[in-house]
Amino acid sequence: RRQHYPALLFSFLLHCLCFPCVFFNLLAVGSPLVMDPNSICRKTKRLVGKQNELCQTQPEIVSEVAKGARLGVRECQYQFRYRRWNCTSHNKYFGKILQQDIRETAFVYAITAAGVTHAVTQACSMGDLLQCGCEATRSRAPPRPPSSSSSGEGVKWEWGGCGDDVEFGYEKSKQFMDAKRRRGKSDIRALIDLHNNEAGRLAVKLYMRTECKCHGLSGSCTLRTCWKKMPHFREVGDRLLERFNGASKVMGGNDGKTLIPVGQNIKPPDKQDLIYSADSPDFCLANRKTGSLGTRGRMCNSTAMDVSGCDLLCCERGYREETVVFEENCLCRFHWCCVVQCKKCLVRKELSLCH
Repeated sequence: RRQHYPALLFSFLLHCLCFPCVFFNLLAVGSPLVMDPNSICRKTKRLVGKQNELCQTQPEIVSEVAKGARLGVRECQYQFRYRRWNCTSHNKYFGKILQQDIRETAFVYAITAAGVTHAVTQACSMGDLLQCGCEATRSRAPPRPPSSSSSGEGVKWEWGGCGDDVEFGYEKSKQFMDAKRRRGKSDIRALIDLHNNEAGRLAVKLYMRTECKCHGLSGSCTLRTCWKKMPHFREVGDRLLERFNGASKVMGGNDGKTLIPVGQNIKPPDKQDLIYSADSPDFCLANRKTGSLGTRGRMCNSTAMDVSGCDLLCCERGYREETVVFEENCLCRFHWCCVVQCKKCLVRKELSLCH
């Protein structure tokens, strides 16, 4: 059994995600480990180099890494909620996904690397880490006013506020998430994982936005202070899902160090593209070998023509209609001060469930 470092690292990280199950330990099948962020370093003796250094000297950053992994997998579950594979957190099934070189694995690696970048950077801005803080802006050129607006004429611009130090989060994500390839040995899977990790980090780093605040007497804008902020993580997930939909299939080059796109007249993938080397299963039926839970019993949309539609999601097996009655808050009122009182209402909903 091949012992693949990134998948091993993911198994350790995913133990920190507070899901109701214990994730698959890829090195010792049948020996799951129950872990919290503080125990990653204590029990992960196989971490070496920069990873081990991070564990020894900056365990609080490892805690943020765990939060980032949780953020990434939650976003994965949101983005794939209507697909046959819905980024399930079931232990053995998720572990099998990580052992393959398919498109779904590419997305998991990318969104998790992005989550770690985002979480560590945000912790810096919030003052939760001693090693970092707001972005240093002394050497940066002054911000430019929006080209679509003439109101910026005559207004002084300068960097200020608390910009997100995405470079720090990027480096820590790279330090902890990236695998080291063994010298003298080629590993196409490692090249693919490293590429997808980088694509995830760049989905955060390359899409920083500028926020500004006006200063002046009587509401005037004689001075505008600006700072850089990360994109909302939902934007990161949306962007990576687009990359997932257009992911490139690759194979290893003869030198064992390069990746070549499969197919004629296909441009080489750039750094932001997701890549994979094996075709995905159809995920229609439960199969532990492939990590498929199947779609039996999944809720679908009987009128939709996209991936959430019953024809596609149910793999043309058909579906049944079921009426569900549940209780929810309704007719809520705010009473001064400060109580919200609601009544309970019974709600009847028609569901379509896959056969």
